[in-house]
Amino acid sequence: MSVRARPTSPHLQIYRWTITMAMSILHRATGIANYAGMALFVIWLVAAAMGQDTLTSLNYIFASWFGQLVLFGFTWSLVHHMLGGIRHFVWDTAAMMEPGQRETMAWATIVGSVVLTLIIWTIFVWAA
Repeated sequence: MSVRARPTSPHLQIYRWTITMAMSILHRATGIANYAGMALFVIWLVAAAMGQDTLTSLNYIFASWFGQLVLFGFTWSLVHHMLGGIRHFVWDTAAMMEPGQRETMAWATIVGSVVLTLIIWTIFVWAA
């Protein structure tokens, strides 16, 4: 009795990377990053509840170049994850599912998240 060869499961060495694959991974990564960002927000709220001295110390950290970089990344993560959710909502209606349309929506999510993040920071942070 001969043993029949079972098919191997596809893996990343077989698949060609596509923008939709990258966006799927990035959507999960931004979801995880949003947890870390929310922890920073909770720390800020606790500092505000502890008093002006604690809040001033934390605001000094958030106002540093590294703090601003982290907050910028958190803003982008929130916006990107939101647009990815909207993209999935559109797909749930069975719209924009053709191959060219999927890639267009993926690129629009990337471009839109960068543009919206820059607008948010221009209006609310740099203009203040």
